Amino acid sequence: MPSPQQLLTVSDADLDDLRARLRGTRWAKPWPVDAWKAGTDGDELRRLVGYWSTAYDWRKHEAAINALPSGFAEVGDTSVHYLRFDAERDGALPLLLANGWPSSFLELTELADRLSSPSRYGGSAENSFTVVVPSLPGFGFSPQRPTLDQAPLTPELWHRLMHDVLGFERYGVHGSDLGAGESTLLAQAHPEAVVGVHLLDAAGPKSYDAARLTDDERAYLAAEQAWFEAERGYSHQQQTRPLTLAQGLSDSPSGLLAWILEKYRAWSDCDGDPAGRFGDDFLLTQASLYWFTNTISTSFRPYYERAQGVSPAVERVEVPTAIALFPHDLGGRAPREWVERTYNLTRYTPMPRGGHFAAREEPELLAEDLTAFFSELS
Repeated sequence: MPSPQQLLTVSDADLDDLRARLRGTRWAKPWPVDAWKAGTDGDELRRLVGYWSTAYDWRKHEAAINALPSGFAEVGDTSVHYLRFDAERDGALPLLLANGWPSSFLELTELADRLSSPSRYGGSAENSFTVVVPSLPGFGFSPQRPTLDQAPLTPELWHRLMHDVLGFERYGVHGSDLGAGESTLLAQAHPEAVVGVHLLDAAGPKSYDAARLTDDERAYLAAEQAWFEAERGYSHQQQTRPLTLAQGLSDSPSGLLAWILEKYRAWSDCDGDPAGRFGDDFLLTQASLYWFTNTISTSFRPYYERAQGVSPAVERVEVPTAIALFPHDLGGRAPREWVERTYNLTRYTPMPRGGHFAAREEPELLAEDLTAFFSELS
């Protein structure tokens, strides 16, 4: 296991600068609309900004981040940051866990601990896994590649990390959102190494005959289209003109918080109250991590790269695949037959609760599903 190391030590000057920017926020004029209807609620944002600028204890969370079992690997010309949680037993299957946007490795720490040390949560050490949590390039402590098309791309970076650097001949993969896309491509590219892939979001088929869709598939695609029209403005901006947005969010911490806070509310099972579901400190630590590493801009790159055709297309994933569908995640819930068009689907689990940030919202449910799936493959 890597030894804990100083990932990030924010200077007093940078911390003072953040607080001064927060205290000096120029607030947007309110609109005569209901709270959250047209975007982030101004009153809730003011409350969180007030706490962030005064009572929020960054040093406590900085120490917790630096205490995590972090490592860095040089893969080609790229540095990859990762966490490694060793299993409670020898010979355990390695698992790679990948987060999505707007998140970080912090979302996955409790899930990783549950999977690597199940006895601490009432489970059996025989069901433990060695868990690796890499930071997506451009997120947190993993830098983006110097050029858009420079190889290796993320799936190959992760394979080399797991296989070449950490020495795992065979391993499992789990991903959500952007991490699900990269996990899918990893499983497609390296079926000799990936024993199975567990996803919270599935890629659609490259092509299909609309006349042969089932009623459930048609309903799903209609729900997806409705969601795109109502909710996908963020994605269109991030894949078309990301640098225009990035400048504002890199200069204004209140703007940065507003951009990601709205997603924690809209995409989670929080009953309209993200702070009540996640806690003020977790939300502000995620925002602080983006701020102090100045990575909100680079976190947009996967959206732009996909739109520019940098990422390869998903063709067919033949390794055993599981999907867990949380009811408050983005868009509609893909029916089994839709997922089977692209994947060798062997496990399909509709979850009773939870959303886009399932590893944080429902770590026990997710750990149980991951354990059930990968225990049959190891």
